Amino acid sequence: MRISELSTRSGVAIATIKYYLREGLLHQGEQVAATRAEYDESHLRRLRLIRALLEVGRLPVAAIKQVVEAVEDETLPIHEVLGTAHYALGPTVEPEPGEAWDAALAEVDRIVAGQGWTITPHAPTRAELAQTLLTLRRLGMSVDLTRYAESARRIARDDMDKIPLDAPRESAVEAMVLGTVLYGRALDTLRRMAHESESAHRLDLAPQDTFGPAPEDAPSEGDRDAPTG
Repeated sequence: MRISELSTRSGVAIATIKYYLREGLLHQGEQVAATRAEYDESHLRRLRLIRALLEVGRLPVAAIKQVVEAVEDETLPIHEVLGTAHYALGPTVEPEPGEAWDAALAEVDRIVAGQGWTITPHAPTRAELAQTLLTLRRLGMSVDLTRYAESARRIARDDMDKIPLDAPRESAVEAMVLGTVLYGRALDTLRRMAHESESAHRLDLAPQDTFGPAPEDAPSEGDRDAPTG
């Protein structure tokens, strides 16, 4: 296909495609004339991956390049390719040297061991969880994450079932990125909805007595503007 068709099918502007080509994010097409190149399904897959990383993952171009390089490195096992993208999605946490930090990291490792997880020592998620544990302790909150870890393990199994590990590497990474970000948002939203429901049940409230009026009870624009008295 020509670049115009690639743009139409991918939903990415031609100027943006040319930028990705210059930056090395998108591999070059097959040169069939001095001013013309042909593109194929692999370019569509790569553009879908770039869009997932950029628009959903909110990654900067430098991080996207790292993920693309991992995808293109055929010597890397798919596990490491997925890990590169997964680590890029998380925040960068600087260690806080001291006994409290060491204790938090040790607690993270106990959680990992208790769940039987296989986590690399350099995984940034270790530092991210350690920082969360430190914050919980500083605020005097409970630091027992056992039940959260057990729930996470079950959810992760379902998540991995949705990743096509036998598909082209771009497709597997795209599915992982979209699933991690979007299902993560859904999980957080469902948890907050469950909090509202649990609060209502424990306080023996009827649905109309909770955080706001039901949509059908909310005043319309006409009702709000109508004169009173």
